[in-house]
Amino acid sequence: MKNVAAEKIRNFVLAGHAGAGKTTLADLMLYKGGAVSRLGRVDQGTSFSDYRSEEQDRKSSIYSSALHTPWKDHHFFFIDTPGLADFRGEASAAIQVTDIVMIVVDASNGIETGTMRAWQQAQKNGVPRAFFINGLDKEHANYAKVLGELQEAYGKTALIPLTLPVVEGGKVTRVVRVLGTDEDVPGDLQETYAKYREALMDTVAETDEALMERYLEGEKLSEKEISTGLHEAVLEGAIVPVFAGSAAADIGVERLMAGIINLFPDPLRGHQITLSDGRDLVRDADGGGLAMVFKSVSDPFIGQLTYLRVYAGKFLADSEVHNINRNCKERFGALLRVNGKEQESGAEAGPGEIIAIAKLKHTHICDTLATQATAATLPALEFLNPTMSYAVYAETKGDEEKIGAGLTKLVDEDPTLHLKRDTETHEMLLSGMGDQHLNNVIRRLEASYKVKVRLETPKVPYRETINGIGKAVYRHKKQTGGHGQFAEVHLRVEPLPDKPFEFSCEVVGGNIPKNYIPAVEKGIVENLPKGPLAGCQVMNLKAVVFDGKYHPVDSSEMAFKIAARGALREAMQSANPSLLEPIMKLKVMFPEEYMGDISGDLNTRRGRILGMDREEGLQVVVAEVPMSETFTYSTQLRSITQGRGSFEMSFERYEPVPANLAKQIQAQAARDHEAE
Repeated sequence: MKNVAAEKIRNFVLAGHAGAGKTTLADLMLYKGGAVSRLGRVDQGTSFSDYRSEEQDRKSSIYSSALHTPWKDHHFFFIDTPGLADFRGEASAAIQVTDIVMIVVDASNGIETGTMRAWQQAQKNGVPRAFFINGLDKEHANYAKVLGELQEAYGKTALIPLTLPVVEGGKVTRVVRVLGTDEDVPGDLQETYAKYREALMDTVAETDEALMERYLEGEKLSEKEISTGLHEAVLEGAIVPVFAGSAAADIGVERLMAGIINLFPDPLRGHQITLSDGRDLVRDADGGGLAMVFKSVSDPFIGQLTYLRVYAGKFLADSEVHNINRNCKERFGALLRVNGKEQESGAEAGPGEIIAIAKLKHTHICDTLATQATAATLPALEFLNPTMSYAVYAETKGDEEKIGAGLTKLVDEDPTLHLKRDTETHEMLLSGMGDQHLNNVIRRLEASYKVKVRLETPKVPYRETINGIGKAVYRHKKQTGGHGQFAEVHLRVEPLPDKPFEFSCEVVGGNIPKNYIPAVEKGIVENLPKGPLAGCQVMNLKAVVFDGKYHPVDSSEMAFKIAARGALREAMQSANPSLLEPIMKLKVMFPEEYMGDISGDLNTRRGRILGMDREEGLQVVVAEVPMSETFTYSTQLRSITQGRGSFEMSFERYEPVPANLAKQIQAQAARDHEAE
């Protein structure tokens, strides 16, 4: 590939809900631009974007795919992203490093949760947006209805069609440009065409006072003035262009590609980005190179591939660069421009380009790479917290170390994937965005590292607390010949609502010498993780040692630790102890027709609905649900909504477990203890 001037580059992302046709559109643009010699097809497993075997099997995107193609005298660098909620991390990273987000919307289904996620992510990061209403050749497609929904949700004056579909013989056969010539427009479209043309011209004029005056005086603006004004309006978000067509039927796609050139910002004119030193990013084509790492992939042939989006300056092949976040140097080999699994080398890369580098040693996602060691860092990418966890067990004893090493490498590739060893339950927990996400990770683990694992529902980290004041006197006495063991501890426990734990000493008269008081406290603290009800962590408890006895010869720190442990157990039993369970806050987003099923399902999970709202045409329910009832929610929500719903989840607080469930939990804990 020849080097292209930054002004001739367009950097964008294809985002939206699963099934909207993003990948079909991506493959068609590659083919039209001449980047590939054949047209890739998702349904035939030949897509250049969905090139991995797991994507071909599902006929759906799982990973974001960096792509590029020439078009006319310009060059597009773009990213095709998955629309499934379970793989939203891939889309999130791509949206945060692009110059504009093209949200693809199905002309039959309209606004879906993937549409809303893409819009919100772009808006949050100040990234301009555009829409492509796709699939207008389908039987149930309804352009006017979908356009109306989008305008209602995102702004009637901002969302302005740039192309309009032409219906001939009951089918959409082509599109016309709103800023084109009147001769192209059929009679039944003239009124709509005139309305949106006027709206566009009004917005163009508003970008510049001089233009406004000339426009109001009836002067005709030149094509260059219109183009410049539209560029400015799109960059500022005053216009959100809406294109129409069908990628599958190749309707309106060349008009869309022309619009990308004429309306989308070039990488030297992108949205404002504030660097770590407080200054705004200067998008200079000739200064020091500055790039953000947004993706990492383990390639079976060449090892680790690190994907960069270049923001400023130039990077050269076979050169030394600086990882600003980690204060170390890296060595670039070839600069790879990729289309799926196809790669070509380049000598240099500038603003707007997306490149891959092989075998970087210290670099990870979110790192800033620069040609100058003194460069400031770009803003770190932000990712949602996981919504689902599984406990991971090895099928074959002894594979635990291989499993841990393999999962650690996969976690490095995916910031929405978390791996930790739970100190309470002693389980290895793998957390992600849903069951499809986690099952895909396990398939990759088994394929790449040849180990088999078993996923199980995690143990719930219950807590134990007290609801009253309890007292106990515990004496530890043991005679073993020679020195014996003796300690007596008088302990009081009290509820402590605002703190996890507090220790206090009220012993007077030396009944327990001061040098043994720390041993009493240590004995209590060491046993807080194993409460008397079900062996769970104790919380919200104040322990007060108020008296005791000692023996000048047989007392020791160990004896007082043992006595304190016994006193804690007995005091808690007399203080009306109870089990607590973690309560999670869920925000569920879905089309309104599923409201009844969603509410009913939340009720069966002991959920409490806190509120309902509408966001961008979708129903939103906020609810609180016990953690034990959330482990299957991802699967059930997908089933209820046919994949059109999504949710976010976060920890809220602990609450008492209902009495009947508490008995079951305690009985199970007793059985587990006996089994040990």
